[in-house]
Amino acid sequence: MEHSHDSVLAGSIHAYSIYLHTPFCQQRCTYCDFNTVAGRSSLIPRYVHALCTEIVTTTANLHQPLPVHTVYFGGGTPSLLQPEQVQDILGTISHVFNLLPGVEITMEANPGTLELDRLAGYHAAGINRISLGMQTSNAEELRMLGRIHTNAGTIEAVDLARRAGFTNISLDLIYSLPCQNLASWKATVQDAVELQPQHLSLYALKLEDGTPLALRVASGDLPEPDPDLAADMYEAAAGMLLQNGYAQYEISNWALDAPGQRFQSRHNRQYWENRPYFGFGAGAHALLAEQRLVNLPGLTAYIKACETTQPAEFPRGPATTQATPRTPQEAIDDHMILGLRLTEEGVNLADVTIRYGIDPLECFGSQIALLTKQGLLEFTNNHLAIRLTPRGRLLGNQVFYHFLRD
Repeated sequence: MEHSHDSVLAGSIHAYSIYLHTPFCQQRCTYCDFNTVAGRSSLIPRYVHALCTEIVTTTANLHQPLPVHTVYFGGGTPSLLQPEQVQDILGTISHVFNLLPGVEITMEANPGTLELDRLAGYHAAGINRISLGMQTSNAEELRMLGRIHTNAGTIEAVDLARRAGFTNISLDLIYSLPCQNLASWKATVQDAVELQPQHLSLYALKLEDGTPLALRVASGDLPEPDPDLAADMYEAAAGMLLQNGYAQYEISNWALDAPGQRFQSRHNRQYWENRPYFGFGAGAHALLAEQRLVNLPGLTAYIKACETTQPAEFPRGPATTQATPRTPQEAIDDHMILGLRLTEEGVNLADVTIRYGIDPLECFGSQIALLTKQGLLEFTNNHLAIRLTPRGRLLGNQVFYHFLRD
């Protein structure tokens, strides 16, 4: 599908988001299959320069700066960057994009890499939301996952972040680990709640092929995670978080329900609302001008591409290795699947009609009827929206499958 720059801009009723990938780690976790490298930190300065070059060259042909309302430093371990490097990246972004007032700027951080001066430097550079990879408070589970921090380190990191000026802190937790039981999981959730973060993300472990943890399970060294126990863990955590003032707004995400304050991840909502986003860095993904884009994953290949390539035609960048047009049908299917992850509002049916010119009850009538009968979907907001039921949240993938028309 061809898009002129002007049509891209004219369609920008909603602001864009920017994801920045930092592939560096001190050591790889045993469950991780992300595009990360350990022991290559000497390349960080060159990588930051390449990242800034990619940002400038990707946007060079746009007639005016696009509006941006969220920026997200993901990884890897973005907290291995120096505050000055973060400042350089954000300065480059603010030069070529229109950063909107109140922009949410998140950095993922490993509790084992943080000091007060570094956190204060990030805050001064413009980071206003920090996401800490707590994962678990159990020492044996942290060792099994290959994490470089302890639970005491997580507690200290939260305290340091607050002292550095952060008032929006998120914690990531992982459940359904080999050898984890319901009691140890509930203890982790309780320990997390006692730190009073503004936001919590809870993810079920997915054993990725070839990772050290998956190999240990495959060899019989560790037991297979139990899906029934995982469901019990999910429901137990949801109950505990509700009791402690956290409102669930997405399958895996809870935010402190404070009057007049919204601590939901605005960046992640960009994905769930099927809105466009830039992806900069090695292996980063983007959705722009109804094209799915993927960058070169290799660290040195990415750096060389950014250093040597001339500006490409938007939305491609100097390191783009794949650019796949998304068909209107795929866009609609994506909208249904992603929107159903939002546990409160679900999918607004009128919004689908406005955005895509179709009636979702005609397109997906039989699927919706079946899933409603099975107790996995329900109508809400005076029949103007559909959402997952509590049972549907446990069986989300089974529900989503029905909205993939290919």
